[in-house]
Amino acid sequence: MKQICVIGVGYVGIVTGACFADLGNKVVALDVDEKRIENLNKGIMPIYEPGLDELVKRNVKAGRLSFTTSYKDALKGAEYAFIAVGTPSGVEGEADLQYVAAAATSIAENMTAPLIIINKSTVPIGTGDWVADIVKGAQPKPIQFSVVSCPEFLREGSAIGDFMSPHRTVIGSMDKDAANKVAHLHLPLRAPIVITDLRTAEMIKYASNAFLATKISFINEVADVCEALGADVKEVAAGMGYDARIGKYFLDAGLGWGGSCFPKDVQALAYMAKEQSLETPILDSVMTVNYDRRKTVVKRTEEMLGGSLKGKTIGLLGLAFKENTDDMRDAPSIDIARELIEGGAKVRGYDPVAYETARPHMPAVEIMDDPYALAKGCDALIVVTPWNEFKQLDLEKVKGLLKSPVIFDGRNIYEPTKMKEMGFNYRSIGRGFNGK
Repeated sequence: MKQICVIGVGYVGIVTGACFADLGNKVVALDVDEKRIENLNKGIMPIYEPGLDELVKRNVKAGRLSFTTSYKDALKGAEYAFIAVGTPSGVEGEADLQYVAAAATSIAENMTAPLIIINKSTVPIGTGDWVADIVKGAQPKPIQFSVVSCPEFLREGSAIGDFMSPHRTVIGSMDKDAANKVAHLHLPLRAPIVITDLRTAEMIKYASNAFLATKISFINEVADVCEALGADVKEVAAGMGYDARIGKYFLDAGLGWGGSCFPKDVQALAYMAKEQSLETPILDSVMTVNYDRRKTVVKRTEEMLGGSLKGKTIGLLGLAFKENTDDMRDAPSIDIARELIEGGAKVRGYDPVAYETARPHMPAVEIMDDPYALAKGCDALIVVTPWNEFKQLDLEKVKGLLKSPVIFDGRNIYEPTKMKEMGFNYRSIGRGFNGK
């Protein structure tokens, strides 16, 4: 049993801590947010993630997982300290490292024995060296430590499975002994382990996310071409995906990417390049294509309503940036709602999970209790988040509740032919001529 401290109990930290505890380690998770720690000690999770509630409670009961706001308590006896704090985007797209700096300083001030400090947060290239300098400068007396980069590759909605069955574990350090110890910590996961230097490990995370974001923006641009030329982007993506060089994942055309990773990581990588006087035309285009999707869905919905949104009531099916999460960070629904309201429409929204987290982000949107209440009296519905619940709706009932049977399917969850047969004025993303 290893003793681990995890700093930050946000999305990455709470999943990392709970999973390492479930592997038999003793984990103390720390956060400076007293309310968040108080809630966790009461069994109240800070995020929605399938399976997390059960995982946390099981390991707390077994005595392998505990929560605190005290660095002194969290670091007592710890062999490893994972930094898993937020790195939000700054004004120009740069990563804001104030929380990383605060964590590194507090570690230095409270550590009493040799320690391996592991950056789990997504941080700019060179942050590992910077953290080492902070720790060295803030220590009251010299204590041996090493800094390791071990970036996370967790997808919201499937984070526990991603942690327990990763495609690979990336470890970077200038200290081979520390890197090997971190590798042994991950051996129970039985996944390939890539050991490299600090900066390369940090770059692997950014390059990976930027590439996945590029795939999504690419297929969305292809979807527009498909729609104009009469092809079906779902079939195009399926045909492309059989090619092992391309792969089938991240080829779902829709409303683009959002959440806590892709937007800030692509921006941060472009910012780092520009700081080195390098141009990033591909990354810049990837971001432009993605954000244009949100305006496109509003424009197309307006066309379906005869060219005007004024006085119309529009319902958004789904608010979270993706299914199986309550995360509203950079959710397409926020921009879509704003565009609709600016066009003169009233907007309602429904999400199976994100109804509370959505409210602060869209105060002008009426949040409904169920999808049928949402549909009643609406002039149109827009499918924003592909929750399974929406795939199983009684569409005849929905049609009867709508003021006009207009649905813009931003996630391609329905079949165009069936929707036309049912009498819907229906459009989707890149599906040929949409029944024209």
